[in-house]
Amino acid sequence: MKKLLILGAGTAGTIMANKMADQLDLRQWQITVVDRDGEHHYQPGYLFVPFGIYTARDIVKPRQDYLPRGVEVILSAIDRIDPDTNQVHLANGQLLGYDYLIIATGSHPDPSETEGLADEGWRRNVYDFYTLDGAVALARFLKYWEGGRMVINIAEMPIKCPVAPLEFAFLADWWFTERGMRQKVEIEFVTPLPGAFTKPKASELLGDFLDRKNIHLTTDFNIGSVDSETNKIMSWDEREVPYDLLVTVPTNKGDDSIERSGLGDELNFIPTEKHTLRSKVKDNIFVIGDATDLPSSKAGSVAHFQADILTENLLAAIDDRPLPGRFDGHANCFIESGFNKGLLIDFNYDTEPLPGKFPLPGIGPFSLLEESRINHYGKMMFRWVYWNLLLRGTELPIEAQMSMAGKYR
Repeated sequence: MKKLLILGAGTAGTIMANKMADQLDLRQWQITVVDRDGEHHYQPGYLFVPFGIYTARDIVKPRQDYLPRGVEVILSAIDRIDPDTNQVHLANGQLLGYDYLIIATGSHPDPSETEGLADEGWRRNVYDFYTLDGAVALARFLKYWEGGRMVINIAEMPIKCPVAPLEFAFLADWWFTERGMRQKVEIEFVTPLPGAFTKPKASELLGDFLDRKNIHLTTDFNIGSVDSETNKIMSWDEREVPYDLLVTVPTNKGDDSIERSGLGDELNFIPTEKHTLRSKVKDNIFVIGDATDLPSSKAGSVAHFQADILTENLLAAIDDRPLPGRFDGHANCFIESGFNKGLLIDFNYDTEPLPGKFPLPGIGPFSLLEESRINHYGKMMFRWVYWNLLLRGTELPIEAQMSMAGKYR
């Protein structure tokens, strides 16, 4: 019996498990999925927890409920991958062989990468919202905070969902306004980028939103350290930004097992062919989602589009055929802008976000690069789509490759 091993049962790994279980004859193939625990987190929901919009119950469900029957599920951390022997060593002592390997081990924030970030200020007046624990702790802090200087800082790129820090700033503006204390809170958005976002056209638009909401933008700030005694963040070029509350997006890294395996770059992201999703390590290893080193967004929509391409390419590899699928870096992101409104951007490796209608040309119902209530509802509706359709590998009416239909320059 041939073996397909999937490391990671987050968004990307779960979609691939469902798609491959549909495509492969399980009498001839053993599909095994490995993850460290039995909880599946809807990670886009972390953003809403600090503001009381979602609770942990809304965004955590049993992992097994979303994996297909007939697939073996092993709950264990990964020790290391040995591509020379086609084996994976698990932390629980198991040794798993494979014919084909999909690495979907994701990424995680690592505050220890920034000097002083995880010191005594951590979870006192320094919080993250890229973990469930951090988002819940920040919700408790904000509930009783009486105001002051809030600094939202991105340590370095790449990060999961690059628009999420901006969404946090927009929601904070809305939340403090609703509580009648916006005038008591100064908000500063501090980023290593030259603008508000990675793509110039969207960056200009989102920078205007920050300005209109009286959120100060500080760019080209590469954080070197945090001083929790004086409540300041300091850049490598010796600039300082004081804070009363620091909301940090720490350095995002790939799984530690990638470092132990010697397969990744300095941040543990795996060298991956940008169009086929085949690893540059070995031909029978494919990589998907946040685990790749690709210049695409690390976001759930990207994992969804990659899964369509990877399914096609993995089946071709199994049949010893050339890989036909070509991932173009397609990303599609709703951006919550506060006050029950949102934006939508659609882009890929080569094409900037453009205005227009999505997904139906000229009809929508969603507008690109334009704030609207329907975009907000699309963002909030996505949680249902995620749990009920996307994770299960259901075909959705959005092409994996970006379409120019309905867009205009």
